[in-house]
Amino acid sequence: MELMEGLLTRRSVRKFQDKPIPKELLEKVVEAGEFAPSAHNTQPWEFLIIQDKEKLKHFRVLQRSALFAENAAAVVLVCCREDVAFHREKEGWSYIDIDGSAATMNVLLAAHALGLGACWCGAAPMVGPIHAIKEYFELPENIRPFSIVVLGYPAEDPKQPERHKEERVHWEKW
Repeated sequence: MELMEGLLTRRSVRKFQDKPIPKELLEKVVEAGEFAPSAHNTQPWEFLIIQDKEKLKHFRVLQRSALFAENAAAVVLVCCREDVAFHREKEGWSYIDIDGSAATMNVLLAAHALGLGACWCGAAPMVGPIHAIKEYFELPENIRPFSIVVLGYPAEDPKQPERHKEERVHWEKW
């Protein structure tokens, strides 16, 4: 798939076929996430791949917006290391969620390019889901769960909404 075609045709898929994803495809999806840009090239991401059906069902408790994960083939939990992400402690900010966003987008685009359907469900910055995910999957203290990417072979072809709107594009001044 050509890059622009992939960018313009990727959609959030929430209905999946009952078909497992081969390990090699999941590895490619995660590899794409690892090639995302990050602030100061810190590459703070870590990925947890979940395929166990009981654990997939539990996402309805961990994050309500991910309840359809129970019918998916896998979830890629994109996490970031708080001790690695570029930050300015004195100023109270970090690029951790920006880096997590970039990795998540690469995962979504790779899934689409490989014929998989995917949907980004949030974790960060919501305190409840972050805590629940950390506890359920026994994540280390320095790991911040960022996004839940639900994956599978699509059982639907979501409608492509009209996106480009001239009034959203500004030239030289607002």
